[in-house]
Amino acid sequence: MNTVEKALMHGLFVHLHHNIDQAIDFGQLEELNKKVARMWPGALLVGPHDNDDAAVFKFPEMDGLFVGKMESHCSPGVPRPYDAAATGAGGAMRDVVAMGARPFFLLDFIGTRPLEQEVLVGPCGFNGICDCGQCQVMTSGERLGHIIKGVKDMCQSMDVFVVGGGLSTSFSDIVPAIVVAVIGKLITREPLTKPAKKAGHKLIVAGTTGKDGNDTLYRAGLVEEMRPAQALFSEERQVMEASIAAFKTGKIKACSDLGAAGIGAAVSESARFGELGAEVDLSRVPVNAQDISPEEVLICETQARMLFHVEPRDEEEVLQVIREAGVPAEVIGEITAEAKEVFKYDGEIIAEIPNEPTPEMMEELRS
Repeated sequence: MNTVEKALMHGLFVHLHHNIDQAIDFGQLEELNKKVARMWPGALLVGPHDNDDAAVFKFPEMDGLFVGKMESHCSPGVPRPYDAAATGAGGAMRDVVAMGARPFFLLDFIGTRPLEQEVLVGPCGFNGICDCGQCQVMTSGERLGHIIKGVKDMCQSMDVFVVGGGLSTSFSDIVPAIVVAVIGKLITREPLTKPAKKAGHKLIVAGTTGKDGNDTLYRAGLVEEMRPAQALFSEERQVMEASIAAFKTGKIKACSDLGAAGIGAAVSESARFGELGAEVDLSRVPVNAQDISPEEVLICETQARMLFHVEPRDEEEVLQVIREAGVPAEVIGEITAEAKEVFKYDGEIIAEIPNEPTPEMMEELRS
């Protein structure tokens, strides 16, 4: 494994963000949901054990399907509380959109230190002492104001109600809890699930990739400075509307938003969950930075992006619809029959990710 392969594979197969089942027994939840389904048959279509972007369910005796997602952006709240809250809200909304729905309602929970206590906000926030000269000392209450404004501004941009939430000021940890839950209504005929459906389907990325959200690269030692993902407001709205327009063509076969570990994770998980593979040309990805590296294109977590799977005959129609909504979009690769994901840049292989790492690989990833 080269360094970027190890970084991406650690995220995919070891890090709890992509492997919650290592900490939570989903079997218990599945058993519970099966029992409840005896009273409400057909109410839960996509649940927590389905490895998808969000849950899909219906309310008994109501028409239509609904989508729900809960997202946390706690650690980014130390250096950037405003952006952490906004990207947490925006990310949960994108997960809802990725299933084929429009988000409508948001609830949030914030846990922080007592309001009068001082906190350090900025790049040195985790250290407790500023060495960079860019940090700001403020009260926990002032930081809370930044968090609330981040959630509010994203909801305002996306026309999503804030319908409630919770607050605790008894947290002692340096990291605040920033958690949002979003509910939307399905606008497609069926949920647009994440797993790839067929070899030969083309992969379209909508939205541009930047150098922010480089957490995975930073942890791997591939960049010197951690740059948390920046909140994008008008871009999130444009990508949502472009996605909905694409859905209305009826040509989208699978869909996923680009969150943690970016294109690398979105493509790899989609292909793996569909028991297929993928080949991607990273040089075709729309970018918004001149000096961006192939590794950054692969893994950075820039917001306001979506991944679509389409039949080859439909790619031009879907591209046109997305671009007409003002969003850059390109075909970056296709689904293959091989059980691995190959990411190239100008013909050179940047990373090759197997669907099932060997025991020796897993031992190296955990070391």
